[in-house]
Amino acid sequence: MSIVYVARTSKGFRYVNAHRSDLLSKVKDLSDVSKSDLVRACVYVSTKKDGGERLNFTAFYEALLEAKGVNVAVGGTAGVGKAGRKLSFITTVQGYGNLLVGKAYTAMLDLNPGDEFTIKLSKKSIRLVPVCGDEEGE
Repeated sequence: MSIVYVARTSKGFRYVNAHRSDLLSKVKDLSDVSKSDLVRACVYVSTKKDGGERLNFTAFYEALLEAKGVNVAVGGTAGVGKAGRKLSFITTVQGYGNLLVGKAYTAMLDLNPGDEFTIKLSKKSIRLVPVCGDEEGE
C-alpha cells in the first residue's frame, strides 16, 4: 500500500501535487471501503476542539480532482459578484420611486460610497455623469 502525502494549510489539509499517483492508487486500492474510511485512510483528518475526529471530505475531493488533472480554484472566483450569477444590466424602479444600481455594477466601475453624479435626462434615458473635482463643465 502506498503512502499519501498531505500538507497542512490555513484551510485544512491539501494534497501535495508531487505525489498524484499515490493518491490515485490508494483510492483505487481501497475502492471497496466506505467514503469515511477512504478519507481517513488518506489522512484527511483533523482534530476538533473537543478532541473528536473531523473528516475533511472537501479537501480530500479537491485533492482527488487535482490528482486527476482538474484544476480546482482556491480562494473563490475572479471577478465581481457570486460565481455562476450573470449580470442582467436591467434594473427596476422601486416602490418609493428609487432606482437601484447594484453593488456588482458599482464595483465594475470602481465607485465608492459618497461618489457624486450629475443626472442627465433625455426622452427615454437617464445618464449618470461623475462630478469632477474641478468644476470645468461639459
